[in-house]
Amino acid sequence: MSIRSTALAAVALLGSAVMPGTTAVASAAPLPNGVPGSGSCVSDLSHELEPIIPERLEIPVPSPMITTVPYPAPEPSTTRIESEPLPADPCMDPCPDLTDVPPPSPPPSLSTDLRIPQIGVKPVPFYFGIPVPGPDPGPLPPPPSPADPAVEPAPRTPAPPTPRIGKVERVAKLTGAGSINRTDKRWQVEGTDLGIMWESAPGQVAIAFGDTIGKGFHPPGGQGGDWRSNVLAFSTDQNLSDGMSFDSMVQDSRCHAAELLSSRKMDNVEITTIPTSGFAIGNRQYMSYMSIRTWNSIPGTWYTNYGGIAYSDDGGSTWVKDPYARWDNIFGVTNFQVAAMVPAGDFVYMFGTPNTRLGAVGLARVPKDEVLNKTAYQYWQDGYWTPVGGYTAATPIVHGPVAELSVRYDESTGKWQMSYLDTAKLAIVLREANSPQGEWSDGAPTVSVLDYPELYGGFIHPWSRGSDLYFTISTWSDYNVFLMHARVNE
Repeated sequence: MSIRSTALAAVALLGSAVMPGTTAVASAAPLPNGVPGSGSCVSDLSHELEPIIPERLEIPVPSPMITTVPYPAPEPSTTRIESEPLPADPCMDPCPDLTDVPPPSPPPSLSTDLRIPQIGVKPVPFYFGIPVPGPDPGPLPPPPSPADPAVEPAPRTPAPPTPRIGKVERVAKLTGAGSINRTDKRWQVEGTDLGIMWESAPGQVAIAFGDTIGKGFHPPGGQGGDWRSNVLAFSTDQNLSDGMSFDSMVQDSRCHAAELLSSRKMDNVEITTIPTSGFAIGNRQYMSYMSIRTWNSIPGTWYTNYGGIAYSDDGGSTWVKDPYARWDNIFGVTNFQVAAMVPAGDFVYMFGTPNTRLGAVGLARVPKDEVLNKTAYQYWQDGYWTPVGGYTAATPIVHGPVAELSVRYDESTGKWQMSYLDTAKLAIVLREANSPQGEWSDGAPTVSVLDYPELYGGFIHPWSRGSDLYFTISTWSDYNVFLMHARVNE
């Protein structure tokens, strides 16, 4: 996420504190050959991680500014083009006129002579907004009819044993320069994070990314230009043992991934909109997201305006932020700001945390045909599904610290799985349960900050089966996404 340096400072400090001065981490397996036509030349593939100590570091310095802010926000026009087919020659650059422009070389300085980081200060406006009327968006659709869900018992189930984690390996770099998908050349995605996956159609997986950078990108974090708050790729690759090949990305111009959910990009008003999960019901795609007010807060936290749901009826090409399916962030501590939504049986289950890497997990459910109707949600409270008290009264099912959830129901084992960054254990952990409300097992570390400093993510691939668990991670020092594989419960 492009300017979340303060929000991720806790994780960065954890990594730096336990491994000061480290420049190479996590031993790598031999490079796979990849799938023909899916990415870079083999000679260009990279299986190395960026060092913790960067070559260049821009420190954002907030600069107070008073401005008018129109409400509602004007929505940008939407342009979409078909994604180019996979190249027959994986070494071919489809748009050299756009992507082969070398970045300017930094001028010589004492830091380059001494081989120490170049540290710069970047003034960033911090807005104090004065609300003013915005453009007339036309009439809103009518709100859903009020529902009256019942109070129903939902006792907890016994916790299964803590998952047994076997061999864990890094399979492939999925995004950026040197990735198997060559996203820097094919879609001008040079730096991005998250990699949230769901089955968008039979035989197809959608992969949503957070703040995305193009020209001028350099780590750590999303430093550079051509900032898009979020982008979306699709994959039909069923052989994940050598990586996950992208078939296409949603595009707005030649060789350029489109921003899906717009944001004002005004710090302290709405700096960005970040996907948190996705799922499909029939031909409609849903994406939960958080509207970020500012990253500039206490390390390990940030401030959201609300958590919301967007939907797409054209296969994920264009999205609508539903005006009613929003969970406001009351006093900055409300749950369901960061959500993981999972369809199972007749319901969609919503697991959520506050706008922090430190909070506990709450749980709600809603009938599949009422996803956008907030009044139809029942929240799990002390052994009951109930609308009483609403989303501010949900009982924690997993205590913190919990960061950026990924949850799924594994039909092959009948177990629920939950993956997230546990900042107390300095690791991404995996929990299992026999029901969404738990009890949940203890968290078993899969990937540690000791091996991957500045680590976050842990989003499970929906086609993981049995003992094969595939998931994505990001690191702040690389600001790109990697596919991981773990053997579980063998």
